[in-house]
Amino acid sequence: MSAVYQDLLARTRAAVREVDAARARDLLEQEGAVALDVREQDEVDQGVVPGAVHIPRGFLEMRVEDALPNRDRTVVVYCAGGTRSAFAAKALQDLGYADVVSLAGGFNGWKGAGLPWEQPRSLTPDQRRRYSRHLLIPEVGEEGQRKLLDARVLLVGAGGLGSPAALYLAAAGVGTLGVIDADAVDDSNLQRQVIHTTERVGMPKVESARLTIEALNPDVTVVGHEVRLSKENALELFAPYDIVVDGTDNFATRYLINDACVLLNKPNIHGSIFRFEGQATVFSANGGPCYRCLFPSPPPPELAPSCAEAGVLGLLPGTVGLIQATEVVKLILGIGEPLVGRLLLYDALATEFRTLRLRRDAACPICGPGAPASLDDIEYTDVACAIPALAATA
Repeated sequence: MSAVYQDLLARTRAAVREVDAARARDLLEQEGAVALDVREQDEVDQGVVPGAVHIPRGFLEMRVEDALPNRDRTVVVYCAGGTRSAFAAKALQDLGYADVVSLAGGFNGWKGAGLPWEQPRSLTPDQRRRYSRHLLIPEVGEEGQRKLLDARVLLVGAGGLGSPAALYLAAAGVGTLGVIDADAVDDSNLQRQVIHTTERVGMPKVESARLTIEALNPDVTVVGHEVRLSKENALELFAPYDIVVDGTDNFATRYLINDACVLLNKPNIHGSIFRFEGQATVFSANGGPCYRCLFPSPPPPELAPSCAEAGVLGLLPGTVGLIQATEVVKLILGIGEPLVGRLLLYDALATEFRTLRLRRDAACPICGPGAPASLDDIEYTDVACAIPALAATA
């Protein structure tokens, strides 16, 4: 070790506050305090202080303000032995962090003192390569990618909306994708249902979706449900999943999805399309409204043109389905501002987006007081491709 480096280290340590493992533990027990691990990933894989935020020393100045925006909270910085953490603590002070300490002895000292530590569940080398662009984002990182891999998302419909949503959720590494669809691939589907191929015409859509998803990402487990969704099976089908994506094209199923999600307290990622217009929102999440708050009951059948009469631009579902997929990932990661209480409207011809504010209806028949405890007494009339007065849907 050169004399110049020794002098730099000595001056750095003199400029920061160092604490032993016992004092570090006491500090971390205070409200708002956080441990910051500045080691490399291969070191982190060997063990961490529980709850620590990981930012490698080389990326500290670049990423810390996103990961730790509150500069007034107590930050206990540690590395393996206490040297890198001293330099990291000084860097944080220079960035304006007011209460930073370096753990003398580092993680080795923490373990040597018999304090609690844990072996993190780490990504495999293949996964680190596959999701490398996610790992670079502070709001995702390795912890967020593990959340995605642990998530269970149900897609109701493997059609125009379900296709792009499934493809991008699979690519993002959502670990379990359930797919409900009782139909077979038809050549008229291929104009917009991009998860299917010409050679699979006649194949069940669930099986076709499974083949595409598994070829795209072997990390993803596909659970196929080749059944018609009904009030008799909806609660049982939805129960194992964290989030439900509504990619259906008829009102009966939309209301059924909504009601089941409300009863099970699961977010409902809604999307719908009609000719050149689409819409998306998040129902039944974070205290927000449900579908019946917006449309208490379906329109009469005579106001609903058939899907064949209405038509849809084949590219439109790609835009709306990707918005739905993005909302799913935001909810899984707990980041951003989901479309809760907001209806996003998209006009493809004008290339315009508008947002309407939605309010929860205190008298809603399904999420308001006196709501039914089951689906048994609710009637679901099949009205396909109806266009509510508020916004086009299909």
